Amino acid sequence: MVSKLRGAGGAGLERSCGGQRSDWLRSRELSDGVHLLQAWFAGHGFDTHRHDTYAIGLTDVGVQAFDYRGVAEISTPGKVVVLHPDETHDGRAGTPEGFGYRIVYVAPARIHEAARAICGRPCTLPFVREPVTANQALSSAIEAAFRLDPEPLAIDGLILCLAEALLAADPSCGGGATPTRLDGSALARARQLLDAETTRVIRSSELEEVTGLTRYDLARQFRSAFGTSPYRYSLLRRLDWARAQLRRSRSLADVALAAGFADQAHLSRMFKHAFGVTPARYRALEANRTP
Repeated sequence: MVSKLRGAGGAGLERSCGGQRSDWLRSRELSDGVHLLQAWFAGHGFDTHRHDTYAIGLTDVGVQAFDYRGVAEISTPGKVVVLHPDETHDGRAGTPEGFGYRIVYVAPARIHEAARAICGRPCTLPFVREPVTANQALSSAIEAAFRLDPEPLAIDGLILCLAEALLAADPSCGGGATPTRLDGSALARARQLLDAETTRVIRSSELEEVTGLTRYDLARQFRSAFGTSPYRYSLLRRLDWARAQLRRSRSLADVALAAGFADQAHLSRMFKHAFGVTPARYRALEANRTP
């Protein structure tokens, strides 16, 4: 199921338009309070219902129609739909050709925690008045969610991005974010831990313990100080370690497990994304170098 939800969901949905007309959906729990769903409907999708979460979706194919807050709405490819907690809505195709979409469900508590770190104070949940928008920040976050590995630091970064985009889209938040103040010693301790632990997945609670910052405060400060997220920094250090191991005679499967990846395919995918070649090709190129 995880592999089916990764990558460019729009491409698979477009193939559905050609001949495959059966309705379908795929879903998975990314973490506590974060759920992903990808679906295709040729006609009626869902009856009127409501969630206790934010539902932030991206229309990939066709025309998505729904009733929300007493108004009939439509969303076309590339548009973002934001449905707020406890608001009733339904779902259906707006044309006979059907529609496909991807959606992220996020518990309000997680958005609230991230928003507090962004605003520097307790604040109300952001409310996006227009349910259908061309919001590039939210669109990019949804795209990223469906490529995401279910690692704690990666999910922290996703929630932070969603919260930032939701706050920016709510005029009542007054721009939302406060200037980022850096805690240099805390950041140094975070980076020291990530530099030292290159063979396993680091949990958010570990960084909170060594820095004294919340996971979202840390994510904001780390990005400001080092230009990337704690997750990305940790991932690259693990990939650096794995790359060094390729010069030895260890199998790729052993290297993957030793670096904290699920399997060889997982390592290969992340390695190629970072370095532009697979581990196998990298090892072959290293073997061909002249002394």
